[in-house]
Amino acid sequence: MQGKIVKGISGFYYVHVVGTGIYECKAKGAFRNQKIKPLVGDNVEIAVIDEENKKGNVEAILPRQNELIRPAVSNIDMALVIFAAAKPDPNFNLLDRFLCMMEYQKVPVTICFNKCDLVTEEQKQELEAIYKPAGYEVIFTSAKAGINLEGLKELLKGKTTTVAGPSGVGKSSLINQLQDSVYMETGSISQKIERGKHTTRHSEIIPLGDDAYIMDTPGFSSMDMPGFEKEDLWTCYPEFLEHEPYCKFQGCSHINEPNCGVKDALAEGKISQIRYDNYVLLYNEMKQIKKY
Repeated sequence: MQGKIVKGISGFYYVHVVGTGIYECKAKGAFRNQKIKPLVGDNVEIAVIDEENKKGNVEAILPRQNELIRPAVSNIDMALVIFAAAKPDPNFNLLDRFLCMMEYQKVPVTICFNKCDLVTEEQKQELEAIYKPAGYEVIFTSAKAGINLEGLKELLKGKTTTVAGPSGVGKSSLINQLQDSVYMETGSISQKIERGKHTTRHSEIIPLGDDAYIMDTPGFSSMDMPGFEKEDLWTCYPEFLEHEPYCKFQGCSHINEPNCGVKDALAEGKISQIRYDNYVLLYNEMKQIKKY
């Protein structure tokens, strides 16, 4: 029987099997011997040992499409980063940190500005003008006013999406709205997973239907990822890539060097000043981090 790990806690893995429900499983000792750790998001084969109480064993982990470092999850098709369009105003530095982390881990991103009922059309266009040139899809929603929820659901169809964003932006309300259409099984999923609940926040996947899952992600503001150096940072800004070949110096940091293609594009308005300023801040921050 095949399913997806939707939560892992204290050596137990909760596996969602479409049409059947959630099974509480232990992983085979062979995984430990091979130093393989099942991850939330893994598609797995399980052997059912008690159908009535929905218990089983994880027998095999199917090949992973990708594997994220932070959070430690697998098979993510998309990251949905949620900020408020207003109240609070978007923290662009925090947003760019998240975008860089996902670019580095090669996960496509959609940016969702919630509370769009609080801003004008002109303000929406200003937000789009920052991120559209970088190639990001931007969607505006309002959980409270019920704006564009269907458009968002359509975007999530057939995907496993990791959802992230700071507190106070209506993220929980939006996730709750997305679950409104989920079939009755969700109730039993919640009860099954809540058993033996710990206070620590774990990555957890919520089924939104047969072919869609979302995962609420704990904090994401740290840029501390193995192998991620300041020299890699510019490659995480998609809008820099086409201008970098025009830099005079190889290994150009796009900050102090003369004859820099990226700075020329900035001067011509092809790159957002907000995005560039955040790049410089992040670069200098990474430069200051002492290597031990």
